[in-house]
Amino acid sequence: MIVGFIDEYRQVYGVESICRALSAHGVRIAPRTYRKARRRPPSARDLTDAYLENALRDLAGEPEQMYGRRKMTRYLRRQGHDIAFCTLDRIMGELGLNGVVRGRKHRTTIPAKDGVRAGDRLNRDFTAPAPNLVWVADFTYVSTWTGWVYVAFVFDAYSRAIVGWTAATSKTTVLVDKALNMALWRRGHYGHPVEPGLIFHTDAGSQGEFNRSSQHRVVRVSVAVRRRPRRESSSRGSCGAGC
Repeated sequence: MIVGFIDEYRQVYGVESICRALSAHGVRIAPRTYRKARRRPPSARDLTDAYLENALRDLAGEPEQMYGRRKMTRYLRRQGHDIAFCTLDRIMGELGLNGVVRGRKHRTTIPAKDGVRAGDRLNRDFTAPAPNLVWVADFTYVSTWTGWVYVAFVFDAYSRAIVGWTAATSKTTVLVDKALNMALWRRGHYGHPVEPGLIFHTDAGSQGEFNRSSQHRVVRVSVAVRRRPRRESSSRGSCGAGC
């Protein structure tokens, strides 16, 4: 890229002056390095990249241009190009080429039918002077072999630490409720119980049955800590697999 830039302007400004200007801006190159690079023949990688770039550009307007990385790799191999997937992935990324994703776009935030949106108690200020004063919840989705999995999480605005999380195959009220209940339980279990007045902030959308206020105060907190009963060791003095 640098050599091509110097080639374009060397007839006007000269090689030495261009190299000095580039070096002053942090791109260090000597005139001798430039002249040696121009005399050096292109490498095998440069030639392979050039052939592949031409092959990809020739597909403009053809149905094959909608192929993704893997399908394009198999297609070019059938056309006689000895190409690795990583090489094609790099070149398509440099050219800004992507395959077409079929199907509808996956949506997570769906507005409520009535269009009523709760007021913003935080006024878009997601900071807190101390822990357990402001919690923010959200969820995302992950594609797996068995389908979509939704992951909800709650983090403390003071420390940015995730205090609760849960995963489910559907985006309903239980998904966010379980993450909140887990956060309340963990705070109490580790000696940092939540006091009344905590502001629990969620997204402005409505997910499935999650139609209540998106931002509200937690006025009652009840955390129950359950302890697992201790199992007796076997007569051999070793613990079983279920301990």
